Amino acid sequence: MMKFFAVLIFVTTVGFVNAQSQKFGHINLNSLIQVMPERANAEAELSNLQKEMEDILTEMQKGYQNSLEDLEQMGEDVSNIKRDAKIDELRNTQQRIQDYRITAQQQIQKKYEELLKPVYDKAIIAIEKVAKEHELLYVFDTSSNVVLYKSNQSMDLMPFVRKELNIE
Repeated sequence: MMKFFAVLIFVTTVGFVNAQSQKFGHINLNSLIQVMPERANAEAELSNLQKEMEDILTEMQKGYQNSLEDLEQMGEDVSNIKRDAKIDELRNTQQRIQDYRITAQQQIQKKYEELLKPVYDKAIIAIEKVAKEHELLYVFDTSSNVVLYKSNQSMDLMPFVRKELNIE
């Protein structure tokens, strides 16, 4: 029992001394990205793409509206075949508009990720460089509580905890 307490005191003391020498850092990554000039360029390009896609959607909606007006102007003397064909055309146009909206949203999201990935990569590289210069073990993103940098000097407690819990 005395051995156990001696080991416990030793481990606690070593842990306390190590904890005092460990250095942590934090940064709000989103705030950093907002002030990077590359972000403004990426957002301008994304805005242009969105406008182009909105213009296409507007044209598609105008075509749908024109077809709808054509259907409304058909008199009662129009055959059911012609009326049904116009209704089918409207349904097809409506489905194409819905499909285009989904595709456009996906393309915009993909382009957003494509344009901002280099910005985020540049920010992460800078964070890593500063963290190494200041000999930090961890850098936490205060906007999302994500660890952005982990030093190789950090101790992995997994084997010790697994042993403590008798997990192989």
